[in-house]
Amino acid sequence: MTNTKETTMKSGYAAKRKLTNAIVYVILSVMVLIWIFPIVWLVLQSFNTLDRVSTKLFPEGFTLKHYQTLFTDPNVPYGRWMLNTFVVALFSCIISTLFVLMVSYALSRLRFKSRKKLLNAGLILGMFPGFMSMAATYSIMEIFHLDGQLLALIIVYSSGAGLGYQVAKGFFDTIPRSLDEAARIDGATSNRIFWVIILPLSKPIIVYTALTTFLGPWADYIFVSYFMKDNDQNFTIALGLYQLLDNEHISTYFTTFCAGAVLIAIPITILFIFMQRYYVSGVTGGAVKG
Repeated sequence: MTNTKETTMKSGYAAKRKLTNAIVYVILSVMVLIWIFPIVWLVLQSFNTLDRVSTKLFPEGFTLKHYQTLFTDPNVPYGRWMLNTFVVALFSCIISTLFVLMVSYALSRLRFKSRKKLLNAGLILGMFPGFMSMAATYSIMEIFHLDGQLLALIIVYSSGAGLGYQVAKGFFDTIPRSLDEAARIDGATSNRIFWVIILPLSKPIIVYTALTTFLGPWADYIFVSYFMKDNDQNFTIALGLYQLLDNEHISTYFTTFCAGAVLIAIPITILFIFMQRYYVSGVTGGAVKG
């Protein structure tokens, strides 16, 4: 009798679990469709024979002329926009990654007065969105005659990078301090320990930091629109493509905009595919209590 009751309870639990899983899978499937629909629509529209906006999912015909327009139309200097974006993103990535890693290592390994207060202050400052400082930052760039210059964007994206130390610090906390102590016994300084011992062991967090600091400038529109509004030669992809959506251009260049959006997404997608395992390792390795 007892075995029969246990069997009935187990079968009821299994049925309830299957029903719960089925509901979860249905909800997740619907969410995936909602998320992927705009991407599929954008890709299909980039091949549309029409130049204007179309409400249909599938285009009336397929053509590659919009991709050709990106590199042949003098009104759409896509190559220059992409080069500007790459230059800004690359230099911002290198500088920001170094800042983040050095600040994170110092806060993880060194013990100094007001360290906790500095950690708390950095956490609080990180809660404020960066665009709140745009007016002040633009005024500073005007003083140094850098407004409208790509160098201004690199400085803006890199200068506050050290505040993003939380994940990297968590990763450094997982590296045994015994390595530092052994190196100090051999006469190594903190600087040498960081460059020679810690960094070679930190490939996941380096990749994670590099990807996040590269992606920000690559896709940013807010700062670029504010700093480059008077210098169309230094437009980046985000601002350049947005100009194609103006009332005077949208009926002619909308599908060209779609083609440009598809092309600019390809490098980041490939980068994430090849670096995904390091990215995940960096996130999980840094998710520890500091």
